[in-house]
Amino acid sequence: MKEALIVILAVVVGLFVVIEIGLRSLFGFGNPLIYIGDEQIGYLLAPNQRTRRFGNRIEINEYSMRGSPINQTPAPSGLRILLLGDSIANGGWWTDQTNTISAMIVRSLVSSTHSNDREVEVLNASANSWGPRNELAYLEKFGNFNAQAVVLLINTDDLFATPPTSLPVGRDRNYPDSKPPLALIEVWQRYIVKQKPIPEMQAVQNEVGDRVGINLEAISKIQALTHQSNSQFLLVMTPLLREIGEPGPRDYEIKARQRLNDFTRAKQINYIDFLPIFNSTTNPQALYQDHIHLNLQGNKFVSEVMERSLLEILPKNILIKWSYL
Repeated sequence: MKEALIVILAVVVGLFVVIEIGLRSLFGFGNPLIYIGDEQIGYLLAPNQRTRRFGNRIEINEYSMRGSPINQTPAPSGLRILLLGDSIANGGWWTDQTNTISAMIVRSLVSSTHSNDREVEVLNASANSWGPRNELAYLEKFGNFNAQAVVLLINTDDLFATPPTSLPVGRDRNYPDSKPPLALIEVWQRYIVKQKPIPEMQAVQNEVGDRVGINLEAISKIQALTHQSNSQFLLVMTPLLREIGEPGPRDYEIKARQRLNDFTRAKQINYIDFLPIFNSTTNPQALYQDHIHLNLQGNKFVSEVMERSLLEILPKNILIKWSYL
């Protein structure tokens, strides 16, 4: 009887170990990206992290950007672009480091100019669910790293984004502040245990006032900071999947979109609205990972359009240096 119990215990322990190793090696559970709170920005991806999730490599540098370590200032002959955004720019767990929009733009620029001897950087300062006020706060805290151009990539929902808050950090399963002791524990917490609501978030989500106007003002401040550093500014907005085709955006989104169009014209902002662009393509649904995020094909499509616009707005002396003219 005792021997049977030992055998059963050994089998259970062995099975536990196999499952734990499988969850870690195959899916990356047990090593999630962790977040830190910030009084102004709300939250950031903790600096200096590396992990793999579902086979996709993810690296966060010392400035909480998705990417490799960087120097504070670019190389004298280098080209540096700063991309600010949310999970669409970040790419999330479903996007390998090499397939983010920022990485694709870098490869294309290097390939187009045959400039392997010069440094090309597209810095990716982004985090899940950031809105214009989070991105403004990041720019105010860290600066633009002497980038020749700053790109703000938003989606339609960001026009209605709430103010920065650190409340989700360590309390929402999507914003852990520490590593779980076991991969099995992460799976249990993430997929089995029901997420507890954060009572204080209700006040944040019920922010009163003209939220669209507040976010447009944040974009205006990002533009102003960019111009103060003699950099070019490009605003890009991707649509929600349900906005594409018929019936199109909802009434409140149409109004917000019109306000954004009027705002960009008044402020003379270089602006790319991907809704009409996606509507003019064949099978735009194939560009999406889900109802809001882009997949590999979508990232490639968006990066190509963004690159063309960047080449139009960068100063001629920079373009000459990079053999574009």
